[in-house]
Amino acid sequence: MNVFLPDERATEALATRLAAAMPPSTAGLTLLLRGDLGAGKSTFARALIRSLGHAGAVPSPTYTLVEPYDLPGGMVYHVDLYRVSSEDELRYLGWTELDEGFRIVEWPDRAPGITARADLCVEFEYEEPGRRVTVSALSPDGRRIVARFERTRATEPVD
Repeated sequence: MNVFLPDERATEALATRLAAAMPPSTAGLTLLLRGDLGAGKSTFARALIRSLGHAGAVPSPTYTLVEPYDLPGGMVYHVDLYRVSSEDELRYLGWTELDEGFRIVEWPDRAPGITARADLCVEFEYEEPGRRVTVSALSPDGRRIVARFERTRATEPVD
């Protein structure tokens, strides 16, 4: 699925729409967020986390690498791999300890093996005056989520 997002509000609406398509338990799922610096990955992740039930602040995991959230559907881990240079670092950081939760991963290309285990990918590209976003399924679970996502009606126009 490919959509144009004219502004931050549309990015947040798209994340809310994806959250509505997620199963009641998000345990074990992995969502990859790809795109250049400033393309909207963190804005999307924050809106998704809030839509999944978090009411507080959603800080960027740029320096902490992982921000955990204990939500009604299970643990959610917002992961930023920008500062990671190899998959070996992921093991050191305790990546396998995140298996039971829903992983939202920014900069997944820093650890290519993550893609093989991912369920969804949201890719952001600059397209003035906004962004072009592609939502892709990478697994059978991802295909079910994308199918529900495509059937939902957006609360805000995204195209």
